[in-house]
Amino acid sequence: MDLGRKLPQSCATTFLHSPACYMFDFVLLIAQTMTLSAITAWLSIGVSDNLRYPEFNEGSTSRVIGMHGMEAEYPEEFARVAHRAVRDRTWQLRLFRLAVSAELIAVALLALGLGAMVLAILGVTPAATARAFALLGAAAFTAVWSGFLVVGNYFCYWFDAEGGQSTHFQMTLWGLANMIFLSLG
Repeated sequence: MDLGRKLPQSCATTFLHSPACYMFDFVLLIAQTMTLSAITAWLSIGVSDNLRYPEFNEGSTSRVIGMHGMEAEYPEEFARVAHRAVRDRTWQLRLFRLAVSAELIAVALLALGLGAMVLAILGVTPAATARAFALLGAAAFTAVWSGFLVVGNYFCYWFDAEGGQSTHFQMTLWGLANMIFLSLG
């Protein structure tokens, strides 16, 4: 056994010569597909609820961008940033729809990536190509949640919506973890 010989980087070119490498890459591809399917399912449910039951999230979104909680509980601090508040209902609804549109785009990219990953498992698509599509979906997922963090920060939502902020941080980290995991292959 030659201990100085490095194992091949990818089974795409060497699986016939290294069954252990092929098995590891295949299992890695399956694991990556499973984690991608989890964030795809999670955001798909959220988008579906936002489309079918917009009142679930639209009210809290309007409360955050209208800065109503901050105004009620921290009037002195609110006075300094009151110019940021969006109180016009038409604009609140437009911004909510914009957020749902970003989520829809992310779900579409996630579904494309997930489909490509399944095709790679079946041997129809090269794994590197599938991972590239999956990475686009995971990046879109991460962009949605990090975007909510940035927008929420602008509207000082840590004064009033810590639960939302915590969820946004967790989803951002989940997306980043998927991006890192997809980059391993």
